[in-house]
Amino acid sequence: MWCVPELTDDYISKMEDVLEVYEKPYDPKEPVVCLDEKPVTLHAEVRPPSAAAPGREARRDSEYERCGTANVFCAVEPKAGRHFTYATPDRSAVRFSQVVVDLALQYPDADTIHLVMDNLNIHRRKSLTDLLGDEVGREVWNRFTVHYTPKHGSWLNQAEIEIGLLARQCLGTRRIPSLKELSKEVRAWNRDVNRRRIRINWKFDRKSARKKFGYKRKYLRRS
Repeated sequence: MWCVPELTDDYISKMEDVLEVYEKPYDPKEPVVCLDEKPVTLHAEVRPPSAAAPGREARRDSEYERCGTANVFCAVEPKAGRHFTYATPDRSAVRFSQVVVDLALQYPDADTIHLVMDNLNIHRRKSLTDLLGDEVGREVWNRFTVHYTPKHGSWLNQAEIEIGLLARQCLGTRRIPSLKELSKEVRAWNRDVNRRRIRINWKFDRKSARKKFGYKRKYLRRS
């Protein structure tokens, strides 16, 4: 959704920063990775569904058992077709830090990893330093060059597209009863899209943004 209630200088600055990163040619030394989270409600069947048969569709009872909630962190390197999917019991600072550590390990030879994400309060260096200590937390965080999308600008994060793919191709309308089962399903989906190197063909650039929103000034990223 395009939800831009007010086109402020801060919005334009952050939007142009993200779009400039997307416009860079692919460089394995400076991979661009987008990260976001998706809450998942866990459901169990109360009665076993009936399988499809010749002349009869598969059926399932409308009643189900609610089994709590879980979370999925979705990260994608769009131009390389690399996907990282993590099912977690919650969306906490600790879980975020664990994901960031794993992403850092995935790119041992990178000079920096451009990380695009929104301004959620856990998306900060403090999450890592609280878990790992100041020295190690700073060391891991400094592996990344972070690019925050503007408020009401989550549509600029290509991880939103990744979440849509996961929702349609993996989760669907099935009832998944537990975190263990959710982890199994997202791992299988992750292996498949990585095997096929599914890429995201992002076409919205700074020129398109200036035409769409009617501004001309080139905004530089603010420190």
